[in-house]
Amino acid sequence: MKKLFILLIMLAAGQQYGFAQTPAEKKADSTSTQPKGLQPYKKIIPETAVNKSGLFTVSQVDTKIYFQIPDSLFNRYMLVVTRYLSTPEGMGRFGGEKANEQTIYFEKGANNTVFLRSLQYKQDVRNADSMLAKALAGSNENPIVAAFPIKTTNPDTKNVVIDVTDAFKKENAMFSLGSQEKTEKKLTSLADDKSFIEAVDAYPINIEVKTTKTYTNSTASSGTITLRLNTSIVLLPKTPMRKRFADERVGYFANKYVLFDDDEQRAQAKFIIQRYRLEPKDKDIKKYLKGELVEPKKQIVYYIDPATPKKWRPYLIAGINDWQKAFESAGFKNAIVGKEWPENDKTMSLEDARYSVVRYYASETPNAYGPRVSDPRSGEIIESHVGWYHNVMKLVQRWYMIQAGPLDARARKMHLDDELMGQLIRFVSSHEIGHTIGLRHNMGASSATPVEKLRDKKWVEANGHTVSIMDYARFNYVAQPEDNISPQGIYPRIGAYDKWAIKWGYSYLPNTKDEFEEEKILSKLTTDSLTVNPKLWFGGEGKDEDPRSQTEDLGDDAVLASDYGIKNLKRVVPHLIEWTYQPNDAYDNLSDMHKAVVRQYGTYLYHVLKYIGNNYVTKRTVDEKGVVYQPVPKAKIKAAIGYIGRQLFNAPLWMYPQEIDELIALKREDQIADQQNQVLNMLLSSGMLYNISLKTMQFEGAYTVPEFLNDLQQTVWVKFSGDEKLDFYRRGLQRGYIEKLNLLLLPKEAEPGKALNAAQRSDVRLYGKQHLIKLKGDITKLMDAATGLNKEHFESILIEIDKIVTKLNKTTI
Repeated sequence: MKKLFILLIMLAAGQQYGFAQTPAEKKADSTSTQPKGLQPYKKIIPETAVNKSGLFTVSQVDTKIYFQIPDSLFNRYMLVVTRYLSTPEGMGRFGGEKANEQTIYFEKGANNTVFLRSLQYKQDVRNADSMLAKALAGSNENPIVAAFPIKTTNPDTKNVVIDVTDAFKKENAMFSLGSQEKTEKKLTSLADDKSFIEAVDAYPINIEVKTTKTYTNSTASSGTITLRLNTSIVLLPKTPMRKRFADERVGYFANKYVLFDDDEQRAQAKFIIQRYRLEPKDKDIKKYLKGELVEPKKQIVYYIDPATPKKWRPYLIAGINDWQKAFESAGFKNAIVGKEWPENDKTMSLEDARYSVVRYYASETPNAYGPRVSDPRSGEIIESHVGWYHNVMKLVQRWYMIQAGPLDARARKMHLDDELMGQLIRFVSSHEIGHTIGLRHNMGASSATPVEKLRDKKWVEANGHTVSIMDYARFNYVAQPEDNISPQGIYPRIGAYDKWAIKWGYSYLPNTKDEFEEEKILSKLTTDSLTVNPKLWFGGEGKDEDPRSQTEDLGDDAVLASDYGIKNLKRVVPHLIEWTYQPNDAYDNLSDMHKAVVRQYGTYLYHVLKYIGNNYVTKRTVDEKGVVYQPVPKAKIKAAIGYIGRQLFNAPLWMYPQEIDELIALKREDQIADQQNQVLNMLLSSGMLYNISLKTMQFEGAYTVPEFLNDLQQTVWVKFSGDEKLDFYRRGLQRGYIEKLNLLLLPKEAEPGKALNAAQRSDVRLYGKQHLIKLKGDITKLMDAATGLNKEHFESILIEIDKIVTKLNKTTI
């Protein structure tokens, strides 16, 4: 009885004050708190597990990988970026390049299951409390891309534990290569026994998973291809950055979605620009709004790949830092910076999606590129890995010799001095970084500079030869040696358009209530800016009909600029043998650089050709004065045809000197004849004549088809020069002219059984017939002054014309 009494007292004391449990007792008790159907925590995550804390706790048990997900991270959006770590030689992909990008979230499902869903951000509503929001929620279902049975829960943190081993080791569209990427590289089935997870690392806002994957591949000699990949899972902001809607008049990369609004009678396609989140520190907002330069809360940092040769790193960094001045126009100082990679910091990884890196690739590809990874909900740029191929130096050396050789003696050799190459690297670096901060190409920028200013030493050295580094303006090929222009007036640089575009995209506007009010304010500011300074015009990618927007061109007059360019090419060609000399070279350098001359010549030619049959296109809003479409002035088209006559139809034999022909077999006959033939095909096509005829319907006083054909005739049908080489090409050109007219007038004969298109059914064949009949009379006059082979040539031409006319008389046009 006494013992029972003592026991009751002890129990009462325990209830009042509580017994202290040992850790072992607590862990033992915790196994009994698991939800029904789940295994004890310690059975899944034993003491021997390797745990890493970060976004999730990642637990490795032998070869298995578990994620421990807290409740706070369910239904949180995460960006998944898979990059190559290493690839087989010749695959055309390199370590650091992106292979896949997805947006995902984890969701608790029924029956102790976690679903992985892919976010499809294609539609949204203006008002989250509207009826349309309910309708949209009821009609859109994000796809489930994986399901994970819950293995257990952590008794201390209540985190859900799932086994993600197969999601990373095997094929999963979220964590591996995309289907398009596998199709392009001809990768078929995954070899499970040759694929594995290398390592998993956890950081505060991201998880990094390195894997090795082996695929069957029919083109590989071994039958398989092995890749190493890194997958980053990065937590996106809970509250997205405010959207900024795109304006067609300012060139930003943008994400598209469809907006529904209760107050609008139709859905609207909206575009969100891609940009970094750049905001003043809280203590500096008042200073910022007063117009003082302030540092941002978070600086934009680009690291240089430690694989980059040390001598080029300062120039790559300089190209990044050049953008600081542009960001000052948006009110921020020191907003962007380039840094060396801290090689001794083992907590950092080049593949970690928190870091933007300029990756250096040992590749023969002569290129560089600047991609971005952005939050699809807001356009916020999360990071970028610039791709920098070693052979981009070959590209810029080639450009510089061919375009600036007559201006800069340093360009006249195959291996440029480090300082010169460094400055060329710097301009390419600035261009690519421009892409990574959101800017698209502006191929119309160079047209804002008058050609005569490109030869004005004082002006061009002060202002640069283009208003945007985002143009493909390359180097100032218009400048002539006698202008004595320094490299300051030859290299591209960040210009007025770039500064304005950064101001437009990155200015902080806290006093606007939402993105819609901001859109109205920015639209008016854009209209006002373009009215005051038309040089800020955004010309797009150079793929539409506007001849002001072209790649590789300079100035506001393609004919004049190209004539100057030809003058410089004529200075380059006689020195090619000397300038390309290197010991033991088997004339490969000479061949390469001569081809570069021919390409540059062709570039000038096609700049000029774009004047013919096209319009100027200036994007405007309804509140902006001026027209969108206007014809290219007649005088410019006539000048273009004159250029073609001078620089192409008068065979450019200067490009093919005998001393070079003896060394590398130039095949000038084929090259000149082919180019003349291609241009005739273009100019005498039914499509070209149809375009010109449409302009006469659209615009009063526009260039007519008869005017065009008459001007073209004057460039082709001229008296023979007496120079047998030139006359050889002239005869071939004239025969080609008659062949093209035959195709124009008798298309069914050229392509039996094929229906006529709109252009062929139009009046252009009538114009062609009139032109042919007039041409016959003019050729007869030319024949009277001709002798020998040239006279026989004209006689055969007249016979061909008679054949065509005879067929035409039997055909209804």
